[in-house]
Amino acid sequence: MAWSLIHAGWMHILLALINAHDWTMCYVTTFSTEIFSLLNSIIYFHKAIQELQRAHDGLPFASFLYSIIGAIGTMLVAIFLSTAEKWKPLFHRYVRMGLSEYAAAISIIIFIAMPHVGELSTLEKQTLQISTTTKPTSPDRSVFFVKFWELEVKWIFAAVVPGLIITILFFFDHEVSSIICTIDRYGTKKPGGFAWDIILLGCTTAICGLLGIPPANGLLPQAPLHSESLLHIERDETVSNIDGEAKTELREVRRVYEQRWSAFLHAGAILVFISPPFQHLLGLTPTSVLAGLFMFMGEQSLAVNPILYRFFNLLTPQSDLPPLPENLKNYWPIHAYTVSQIVVTVIIFIVTLTQGAPAFPVIIIALVPVRLLLMNRIWSKDTLRLVDAWACRDGTPEDGEDVIAEREKTSAGEARSKGPDKPVAPV
Repeated sequence: MAWSLIHAGWMHILLALINAHDWTMCYVTTFSTEIFSLLNSIIYFHKAIQELQRAHDGLPFASFLYSIIGAIGTMLVAIFLSTAEKWKPLFHRYVRMGLSEYAAAISIIIFIAMPHVGELSTLEKQTLQISTTTKPTSPDRSVFFVKFWELEVKWIFAAVVPGLIITILFFFDHEVSSIICTIDRYGTKKPGGFAWDIILLGCTTAICGLLGIPPANGLLPQAPLHSESLLHIERDETVSNIDGEAKTELREVRRVYEQRWSAFLHAGAILVFISPPFQHLLGLTPTSVLAGLFMFMGEQSLAVNPILYRFFNLLTPQSDLPPLPENLKNYWPIHAYTVSQIVVTVIIFIVTLTQGAPAFPVIIIALVPVRLLLMNRIWSKDTLRLVDAWACRDGTPEDGEDVIAEREKTSAGEARSKGPDKPVAPV
């Protein structure tokens, strides 16, 4: 594993140096990003179920029932607190902002403390496994670093293949996560540091290889949950000309507060809590709370996914659906598009449960040419223009096709206006 991650490390840095973001993600549309976001939501919920299954296998029935209550409670309290900004006029504005931004943390603290209160303290519970020493937890190792130099040369080169797969997964995972966190609804102004992020990710991946631990990429390097917590209301001044008079209007706009402090403090807190004294606090966390956190993150990711709302349209009577543009007669092509996204997501999720799981990033990347070369033969341009768009730039793939068609039409018209070429008289 060490050499696979070392290879993945230098591959990440190479992708950053050649600025791979600009010439790879420019072809990605929201068709792929929405599927990837839905897949992450499903994986979050699946991880929560796995934690509860482990609690069922290792705890008495009464303790297992409380684990379910703790998991669902953690999720519901976090969801409830995340809506605090809408509680106006209850509480001061800054109190509402604090409750909303730290909803997950407050809910976690509540349900960590709850099992230690009253008769609940007598229940058996599963907590996070921690290390109380600064030694490697594996009995086979006496030092933290892996002796990667002792591997035969042929296996060093063979590790390039899994390193490439890891690189594809991490690169696409990070790029799509960054796109999801900076979509139009968040109103971000500062450009994303894609190349620097990939360099940092490559360095941490290589370090994990040297330490002999799984690469610390996580499921989402940047979660929409973070962007949602940083949303705030700004007042924009717009000047409009009415009857020759300039009038200034104030309107409220929700934007993400773009800063570096939350990410910095987040990383600092992780470093603090991996030290043995503070790991003891982590050891008090029931695994049911972790399951609840997974469910909350899955819900937050799913709540901003357009697939969810198009799925609701699928269940809504035709007469109650919002009107479509004049060039679309009914919702059936849109419903078919939504169902295709859900089916593809389920197929990819099933692949992640098999031995072929490392190959699932390849399937997601294959969706890019499928969307650009195949789907325009199944759905009309008007349908695709309504439900899909470029992920990293304005417009849709169909806009480009229209421009090319218009140019060809113009060229053909100019050729006809000139008429046939006249033969040159012999001398």
